[in-house]
Order: sequence, then C-alpha cells, then structure tokens
Amino acid sequence: MKTSINFRSSILYLISGILLIGSICINSCTTEKTVKENTVQKPKQLNHEMLKHEQLGRGVVAFLLETGQRVFWGEGSFDAEKQKVFIGWRLLASDPENVAFNIYRQVDDGAETKLNDAPIGNSTNFIDGDLPSGKKYTYTVKPVIEDKEGAASQPYSFTPAAQPNPYLTIKLDGIQNFERLAIGDLDGDGAYDFVVKHPGGNVDPWYLYWRPSPGTYKLNAYRNDGTPLWTYDMGWAIEQGAWYSPYVVYDFNGDGKAEIAVKSGESDPRDKEGKVQSGPEYISIIDGMTGKPVTRADYIPREPFFEANKQHAYNYASRNQLGVAYLDGVNPHLLVMRGTYNLMMVRAYRLIDNELKIVWDWDNRDLRKAPENYWGQGGHWCYAADIDEDGKDEVILGSCALDNDGKEMWTTGLGHSDGAYIGDIIADRPGLEIFYLIEATRPDGNGLCMVDARTGKIIWGADYPTNHIHGSGLCSDIDRVHPGRECYGVEIAPFEGKRTNFSVMYSSKGEVIDQDRLTATTSAHWDTDHQRELVGRGTIFDYKGPTVFSTQPQGRVIAIADILGDWREEIITSTEGELRIYSSPILANTRHTCFMQDPIYRNNVAHGSQGYYQVPMTTYDVPFRSSKY
Repeated sequence: MKTSINFRSSILYLISGILLIGSICINSCTTEKTVKENTVQKPKQLNHEMLKHEQLGRGVVAFLLETGQRVFWGEGSFDAEKQKVFIGWRLLASDPENVAFNIYRQVDDGAETKLNDAPIGNSTNFIDGDLPSGKKYTYTVKPVIEDKEGAASQPYSFTPAAQPNPYLTIKLDGIQNFERLAIGDLDGDGAYDFVVKHPGGNVDPWYLYWRPSPGTYKLNAYRNDGTPLWTYDMGWAIEQGAWYSPYVVYDFNGDGKAEIAVKSGESDPRDKEGKVQSGPEYISIIDGMTGKPVTRADYIPREPFFEANKQHAYNYASRNQLGVAYLDGVNPHLLVMRGTYNLMMVRAYRLIDNELKIVWDWDNRDLRKAPENYWGQGGHWCYAADIDEDGKDEVILGSCALDNDGKEMWTTGLGHSDGAYIGDIIADRPGLEIFYLIEATRPDGNGLCMVDARTGKIIWGADYPTNHIHGSGLCSDIDRVHPGRECYGVEIAPFEGKRTNFSVMYSSKGEVIDQDRLTATTSAHWDTDHQRELVGRGTIFDYKGPTVFSTQPQGRVIAIADILGDWREEIITSTEGELRIYSSPILANTRHTCFMQDPIYRNNVAHGSQGYYQVPMTTYDVPFRSSKY
C-alpha cells in the first residue's frame, strides 16, 4: 500500500529533472488536543535476559528548584516560593508490581530523616519542600515491598552553593568540544559513565567533502561524578571523521563492567594527500577502567572495496560501523561492519577469555539480483532487535536484515537509507515495524515508508517520486491526536547549496498530517503527558502546542537517553569545556521502568556513538506500558 500526498501550488519541487506542480489539500492536525484512546492490548513481555549483564542501581538524582519555578504534578501545579529539591530515581525491571519507595535525607553529618509519610507507589520522584539549613544534603531511596524496606540506594549528595544550575556538569579539562559520546557502566557500580571522542568536527570520505585531518582523535573516559579515568589516542591511522572512527561502549564479556570496542591501526600510514589507504587495521577492545588494550583482531579488509569499485573506492571502503547484538539471546556480540553504498561486509564476534572469536561472516558480493538484492542497501545506522520473536537479535543493516545466524532474512530493495526507526510504531498492529527514510532515488515512490520488521514487506509508503530523503528525520509520539508515533522526513533537491526542501509528516498509519517544516527533529520525554517533546536550540517545546518549558539546554545536543532519575529522558549537550546533563525537574504522578532496560532502547543508545545520530526508540509507546515492562 502507498500513501498519497498532494502538493501546494506554491511549491516547485525538483526531483531528478522532473518538475512536479500541483495543488494540495492536506489532512492537517486538528488544533484541539484530544487525548488518544487506549485501545491497544498490553504488549508482550520484553526479554530482559538480553540485558542481564548490566546491573543498574536506582540512579538517584536531586536538583535544586529555582524559587518561583512552577512545578507540575498531573493536572495541578504549584510555585516553589521557597527553596525546594526535586528527587528522582529508577523503577527497575526486577521490581515487583507492588513496590513502593521511601525517601531519606541527611543534612551534613546528621541523622537520616524519612521525608514521606507513606511509601510512594505512583511515581518515582518527590519534592523535598521543607529544606532545613545546612551545607550538604544527601538523599537515599529504599524500596518497600509488603511493608518491608529493602536495601538503600547509593546516596546522592550536593551542596546548594555548588549547584546553582538546572543541570549536572562534567568538566573536560583541555577539551573544548567533543564529536561523540558513548555511555556505559565502566566501573560496575550501577551508574552510567561516559567516554567522549574529541575534538569536534567531522571529515566525510566523499571526494567533494574530504580534507586532511588536522590532528588525531582521542577518547577520554569519565566516571559519572566527573572523575577523569584515562585518555586513549586513536592515532594517525584513524582519520578525524565519524566513518573512520567507530567506537561503542558495552559490557561484552559479562563481568559487569563495560569495555570499549574501537577501530584501530598502527603508526602513520597517511599517503601524500593525507588519506589512509594502506596499513594494518584492527578491531581493538579497550579496558573501561584503564584505557589499556585488552585484545585485538583483524578488521574487515579494505581490499575488496577497491576491487569492486573503479571510482570512489576510498569513499566506499571508509564507511565503518560497530554494533552490539544478542545473537544467541543471552550474550552480547560485537558487530563489525564495512560498506554502505554498494559492497557491504559484516563480521560477528564474541569476547571470551580476553579473545575475540569469530561467530560468523557475511557479505553481499553474490546478492545483487532482485528480488534478493542486498547490494547497496546499507544505512548510516545499524539496529539489532528481535524482529522474529525467537528470543534472539537480528541485525538490520539499513534496508535489509540478517538473521541471528548471519544468513539473509529480507531486503526491501529500496536502496540506501539515510535513517530508520524500529519499534511497535503502529500500536494496534502485531509485531514491530521500521520507518525508513530512503536517500536513494525512488521514482516510483516509497522514499518514506513503513515496513514490517519481520518480513521487510512495505505496509505503506509515499506514492510520489523522491530523489534524496535527507538526514535522520523523526519518528516519535509527539502528537496526542493520532495513535502511535508520528513519522517525519524531508526531501531535498540534488544540488548542494541550491536545495529546495519539501517536508511531510505521517501518522503511524500513513496519513499525511502535516507539511510544515519542523524547527527541531530531536525529541525527548520531558513532561508527564507520555508524548515526547521537541528539543531545539536552547528550547524544549510541545509539537503544535503552547508549552515552552523553562529549561533551556545550552550547547550542541549530543545524546538523548534515560540515564538518571525517573523514566523521563536526559538531554546531554557539549558546551565549551564541559559535558552537561539536563534532567527534567517536573513532578510526575506516573512511573515506568527505566528505558535503558528496554532492549531496543538500550541498543539504540549503545549505537549512538557513531553514524548519523538518531534519538533512541522504546519498543512500545509509553501510554500502553504497565508500571513496569
């Protein structure tokens, strides 16, 4: 099925030399914000066994609220006329349904005081409104199950004078800005730590964009409290661009502490131009606490790409990605990938006893004919998800998928995708779906389309020709009116610097609901209404709504992830000399299991340190979850 779109008469749309002029009557969003009806059955239980190696703590966080700041709770609100503290913590997948919580505060070195009268069972946040005088405040959270208190969380302490801002900060000594961020528990304490790749900026391998690297990339690791751990220099064998320098942070060996997998080389193999087209290449494992190499194996070789391409072989060979997949349903595997636009090669490893052991190899050299055309079906993002419900991850490389054993599963044949999103996007349809944004020219349509994740069959798609759907677009539940997640993309004309834009937003069912250009395509759960909000430059706001929130994130948004406190997401930015973590200070009377315990969401966050960054997707829409997954 394809979904139609009409064109406004004022838009001249250039695609592959075809001038399309028409008039449209779009199905615009109704201005009245009616709440979606919950007509969807409770989703299947998620496979938490896939994440059993990551033992998360409560993630307690506390923020001072500004005097006079409005604090929301459900439909009500109050003004913080006195200094107050917002406290948030995690609901975990291991918690029973009837778990509640007690909150304790310690002032300086005094005795603990319980703040709540009765255990808190409807949310995972609290406002401390009777703040006594003191220099240091420490908060802990204890679960309550059948009137019995469990173990206390790790304490969270702060001094009011040292925390005047609505964000947490990690000072990056000697680092002005950074290019990417990876998140993982390096020390095994149940809290997420950070590995930044710097400096900022990007060199693209395409011949029109390439330039010599001015220096080398470094990885710097920091504990969650800002303590610096180590620096790893990637060296001159790795050029300063996202496609040369993939890295992921994950607990690959199951010891409770994350390692760093990174593409590496030796010495200085640059040619006269400054390109790296020779020399050994490796996939290396770095110890998360020391930054020292643990082991390495040969990387997928570049030579087949030069054999397959008479032109632009350097560009095609320079497209590298790494990934994580639970290919056996129990243990995390490392995926090593090379190639996007024609030849594509994948290798799967297990890290066992400090050795990388090959599980399977795959390439598409003999898969170039329809209907089994896997040639050039790559994307700028790799997903791993259990799309056939066998308890094991499959690998979605772009517009095609491999089964957990490395054998071909399906291909759409649509060509290279600039972006893709996977989850239960159509809420009342069984199974998972993938929303695609296809960069490849699609004269017959489907440049924006929804496919069945199990089979790769197209459910609906645009029925107009496209030449280049650009960037990562958006797939998030941002509109209360239409069930499921809204799907947005932008078409561009083919000439750099002379592009005309054509944007369109679909409902999850393929209805055209908007053609206005969005001012932001990054989204985050920030308030309490279960829709995501849009995150722009220095602003957080509702789609088609009047609300603009008081928090104004400064710097370049690097990542969105639920890494602290309750189920709302943190906005992580890069500013000069620091990493900032903005967390919602809005009081909610709902609770959900930490998103990082959703396998698809966790996989998205792990892969966010490379490729085109895309906001992570939960498996199911938030309104249709129980209090725990």
